[in-house]
Amino acid sequence: MFTGIVNAIGKIVRIDSSNDSSRIAITAGKLDLSDVALGDSIAVSGPCLTVIANGRNEFVVDVSSETLARTTLGSKRIGDGVNLEKALRLSDRLGGHLVSGHVDGVGSILDRVAQDGYVQFRVAAPGDLEKYIATKGSVSIDGVSLTVNDIGSDEFELMIIPHTLNETTLGDLEPGDNVNIEIDLIARYLERLADFSDEMDTDPISLEMLDRAGFISS
Repeated sequence: MFTGIVNAIGKIVRIDSSNDSSRIAITAGKLDLSDVALGDSIAVSGPCLTVIANGRNEFVVDVSSETLARTTLGSKRIGDGVNLEKALRLSDRLGGHLVSGHVDGVGSILDRVAQDGYVQFRVAAPGDLEKYIATKGSVSIDGVSLTVNDIGSDEFELMIIPHTLNETTLGDLEPGDNVNIEIDLIARYLERLADFSDEMDTDPISLEMLDRAGFISS
């Protein structure tokens, strides 16, 4: 689990590709790896990946064919920057929102407008994600926790502050670039609950109900 508050910008330094997967080496930038052990999770521009090797300022992850196909990691090249965040500890501040590191889809930047040091982005969302994105709700873009300013039928707007532009890869985004989108966990679970709403037993508690549930024997 993550917060969407990026710890550092890393850089891809090596990609070893096989038929269905890739092994990627990433320099950690200012990310402290001293407490990172093999098997730990690091979010890399959104997707949660497992550390399989690490050194003082570099770590290595394996990326499955599924992740390569469903995120922007499949199009990354050596030298590309990536947003890095270590997994959340229970004692950490939750400065952003709860982020799982499971990307829901890939969107694209439609427009970029600079405004007094800020940047307003207009982002196209895949059609199946539109209903989960709400004005003033939370969304994760390339692993960064952001607040949605406005929504359209198949797009949404974000206003990015100067600090976020400087400390993440969002400052480099231009129209046409693809981004990883993760919707808010709350929206995902609300839909799941709604799927079961018609099946839930809403009758008042009675001896007959308890008998049917096996709590008593008649």
